[in-house]
Amino acid sequence: MEAPTGIAITAEDDADGAIAHELDHRLVEALRQNVSPNDAQQLILVVRRGGDLIAGLVGTTSYGWLLVKMLWVAKRERGHGLGTRLMAQAEAVARSRGCHGAWLDTSSVRAERFYVRLGYAPFGALQNEAGEHPQRHRRAFLAKRLTAGEG
Repeated sequence: MEAPTGIAITAEDDADGAIAHELDHRLVEALRQNVSPNDAQQLILVVRRGGDLIAGLVGTTSYGWLLVKMLWVAKRERGHGLGTRLMAQAEAVARSRGCHGAWLDTSSVRAERFYVRLGYAPFGALQNEAGEHPQRHRRAFLAKRLTAGEG
């Protein structure tokens, strides 16, 4: 396929995120023309002790799904159920927004085991092969159906 004249594909730095923001805006506008309207809402949960942030979850809900983008618990706070409580709260909020499922991804084997204990099931993975950098890197994708009786 021959490229139209006068165009060039370049790699550009985007330190302030302006290019990514513009591309995101243009994609969302294009999607509005071709996809049913979404009901995207941000979901942020935080845990503080004496004003200090000790845990949190960042996600979004849209099209009936909760996407957990980040779950973090301070190292000294781990093992006390905060991660489990944050996930349960996120799932409850998602249900209240009409979500029927949740999904996430992780590169941590320990985190993957944690999510499996919470009822998430793997649905895919990206695995580096021998000789690929970083060696043995794996990103697992997990999902869970949310029903009214859970959580």
